[in-house]
Amino acid sequence: MFLSTPFDLESIKLLDSLGLEIFKIPSGEITNLPYLREIGKLNKKVVLSTGMSDMGEVEDALEVLINSGTKKENITVLHANTMYPTPMDDVNLKAMQTIASAFKVNVGYSDHTLGIEVPISAVAMGATVIEKHFTLDKNLEGPDHKASLEPDELKSMVKAIRNIQKALGNGIKKPTQSEKPNIAVARKSIIAKKPIKQGEELNENNLTTKRPANGISPMRWDEVVGSIAKRDYKVDEPI
Repeated sequence: MFLSTPFDLESIKLLDSLGLEIFKIPSGEITNLPYLREIGKLNKKVVLSTGMSDMGEVEDALEVLINSGTKKENITVLHANTMYPTPMDDVNLKAMQTIASAFKVNVGYSDHTLGIEVPISAVAMGATVIEKHFTLDKNLEGPDHKASLEPDELKSMVKAIRNIQKALGNGIKKPTQSEKPNIAVARKSIIAKKPIKQGEELNENNLTTKRPANGISPMRWDEVVGSIAKRDYKVDEPI
């Protein structure tokens, strides 16, 4: 959809008249009370960038937006570093999680690093919005082009992010459909280490564990050890 960032009150009114659905607040306006109040009273979706700010300033901006009429659930706070390009040492992706934990808001990341690995990592850490500068040619005149992505790079970033979204899953730890066939192959059973006669005691000298898992699970080792063989077993035969 069409998106534009206003930098003054007149621009806010113009964009609202054009039916803008999401208002992006740039980092430089996070301490601009009249500006924040004007956007807040529109009760639109808001993406708030937080470059150059501390937690107190983020809290103050959120309070203004919410008190002016914007629903908290409609605000996404972007962690950001306002340097082009941003040095890796200054990215501090964990601050995005700090914001999410402290204010219970949706979070994202506005990236000004070179390359695509940092925004991809941000998605893995919980970002629901990624902002990345885009250009047709990094060699064009202007301050932002060199830290922007060209078409092929943007395509690669989006593809990687979509893969990360799939890979994050639902958080439930259980065997997946793709790995279920490998359970029997990869796990082991209790088997005879040497020939065992009926009536002989099963013990650590005549038992071992080997693949596949078509017999008794080694987790029942203590149940089996000390019991009596009910029949003869050949070497490597499951108990």
